[in-house]
Amino acid sequence: MYLCGFTEVPAIARPKAFFHSLTLSAMALVVGSAHAQGAPSPRPAWPELLQAELTQVAAQNTAGIGVYVRDLESGIAVSHRGQERWYLASTVKIPVALAVLQAVERGDFTLDTRLRVRAADYVDGAGHTNAKPVGAALSIRYLLEQMVIYSDNTASDMLIGLVGIRAVNALVEQLVPRGFERITSLADVRRHAYGYLTPQASHLSGHDFLIIKRQRSDADRVQVLSRLLHVPAVSFLLPSVGDAFEAYYAGGLNSGRLDAYADLLELLVNGKVLHGAHTRYLLGVMERVQTGVHRVQAGLPKTARFAHKTGTQRARTCDSGLVTVPRLGRDQRVIVVACTRGELSSARSDRALRDVGAALCNSGLLTDGRTHDPECPPVARVVHRADPGER
Repeated sequence: MYLCGFTEVPAIARPKAFFHSLTLSAMALVVGSAHAQGAPSPRPAWPELLQAELTQVAAQNTAGIGVYVRDLESGIAVSHRGQERWYLASTVKIPVALAVLQAVERGDFTLDTRLRVRAADYVDGAGHTNAKPVGAALSIRYLLEQMVIYSDNTASDMLIGLVGIRAVNALVEQLVPRGFERITSLADVRRHAYGYLTPQASHLSGHDFLIIKRQRSDADRVQVLSRLLHVPAVSFLLPSVGDAFEAYYAGGLNSGRLDAYADLLELLVNGKVLHGAHTRYLLGVMERVQTGVHRVQAGLPKTARFAHKTGTQRARTCDSGLVTVPRLGRDQRVIVVACTRGELSSARSDRALRDVGAALCNSGLLTDGRTHDPECPPVARVVHRADPGER
């Protein structure tokens, strides 16, 4: 079973992790009352259209999807399994960035303060920080931009080491009290996941992660883990790396509800977390993201800007942020939070997220009410699903 539907979020009540859901009939009563009082407020068509489009996307993609969309002007939100817990992957780096920039605003350090790379800092993944030698002095600005633009795990963990993971989690709990599970460092993601194979995984080092990453197959990774940890593979607690990661996901770390993540983004966008200059700076950095180019953004109108953060891990992907479409007088601003699970192919997961962007575009919300505008790509047609929760 899963929940889907659309919601009207009054501005005075936003942002909260729980919203008052309006059924279609209830919305009709609201509209009827408005007409009776001489203040016509026609119900927009896009929420129902988007809901139908998302249902089609879920049925036609091999990845299970969760989506939460909120129009910031009207407060209307559409959810497809957005109240469920989803693995957020590297989208948790936005809370890290918020904690860092708040510390800058307190005067703890500046964006030009430099940190030196230590041997223990290296974590496998994208970005350029892994290529820096031990002892290299890197500015906090450089690390933050590497973390967001390229999803650099080493840069992320260096910043987490600077502000402290407790500060990151405390900030999230303060801003969005419900809906987020505990965030960890990126190195600890690996330690926790491999820990389901053997408790000795807690001793894995940054250098070990780089070695494991270079292996061509899961079978090779198992053998390398066995050698690095001096633990016979036959004594591992689960039969495969895939089973270990699924057990890790089930534990809930670095996970959250998509509507809660939307709350966090809305607070950022509305200047409730950072001062104006740092709000603009972070959103500008998010518009420069180089990862996930075939995800949500690939389905949006060409005129749309997308300040976002992606996340990628084994059989899990996300793409979440602020869509802005230029308008005369006032831009259209829409928050979209989307994640997938159950699909090992990154290309298929990307296609599912691209279809989420296309569904949003085809609903008319971003195109002045024009549904299936020529600017909008069609939703792809695939024949089977990976996530049994979609059934």
